[in-house]
Amino acid sequence: MSLILPEGYKAKLVPELMEQAIFYIKEEFQASLTSELDLRRVTAPLFVLGGVGINDDLNGVERAVNFPIKSMGERRAEVVHSLAKWKRMKLAAYEIPAGYGIYTDMNAIRADEELDNIHSLYVDQWDWERTITAEDRNLDFLCDVVETIYDCLKDVEHSVYNEYPHIRPILPERITFMHSEDLLQKYPTLSPKERENAIVREYGAVFLIGIGHKLSNGQKHDGRAPDYDDWSTETEDGYRGLNGDILVWNPVLEQSFELSSMGIRVDQESLLRQLKLEGCEERVNLLFHKKLLNNELPLSIGGGIGQSRLCMYFLRCAHIGEVQVSIWPEDMIAACQKAGIDLR
Repeated sequence: MSLILPEGYKAKLVPELMEQAIFYIKEEFQASLTSELDLRRVTAPLFVLGGVGINDDLNGVERAVNFPIKSMGERRAEVVHSLAKWKRMKLAAYEIPAGYGIYTDMNAIRADEELDNIHSLYVDQWDWERTITAEDRNLDFLCDVVETIYDCLKDVEHSVYNEYPHIRPILPERITFMHSEDLLQKYPTLSPKERENAIVREYGAVFLIGIGHKLSNGQKHDGRAPDYDDWSTETEDGYRGLNGDILVWNPVLEQSFELSSMGIRVDQESLLRQLKLEGCEERVNLLFHKKLLNNELPLSIGGGIGQSRLCMYFLRCAHIGEVQVSIWPEDMIAACQKAGIDLR
């Protein structure tokens, strides 16, 4: 069991206020995000048909929870991991023009998750997707969108401070941008997680670019599925990747804390390239991939922003189980209770 038990920890809010604060944060951030990115809400599926390439494959090794459908000849459905590809199909179905997009409340089950302070079997996030033009497929555009999302985070942090003055703002004025290759060169002897901790401790908030492609040491900073984010296109700086993670410094856990994974999505060229790199070219025969290769889907940018992660961060919680209901190992529950951390 990987668990951090901060010494002397005490929740910032009593349980009844915690519930109100969770609702408040979600409402405030949702309103800010949709306004700044011109998004409209759509209803999300809890499950999709298996074998059609719509479900998010995450790192390509996680198993989806699945079940047979009696009235459809025992065809199997999969509980979603996230809605990265489904959202893009909805942009096409709703004919959303460039500069506008959609968002949804995504609820998922990730049965293979290694449970700890920040990882749960239950995942709740705002999944968003926005139509773009071919001219928007560049690093400057990606960074502009990241700064917009970061401004939304700053606004919510200020709102939380107004409601609960003892929870003081800590986000830096600006977010720092860094490519994963530069991070490797800066800390060549550290592991990817150690590198993240070092750089986010220094700057407070970092957008780490280029997640999924192999770096100069022959290793990936982290895994990404080959068929939603574009992590292989070479940028004007000679790096690869039009995607990344928004990371902030968590003072309670004293480590880097991911709030969002996002990026410009694959076009036909980068999809084929990444499928080949990952050895899964057979996916071109799946529904989503056929639509993309037949030019039936718009170019887009999108991502997911963890709802419980956001609440955990802004309320300075030590465990994600303080802001959501899930299932936890009995030894984790006992250890947390002894340390003053009450899991739901």
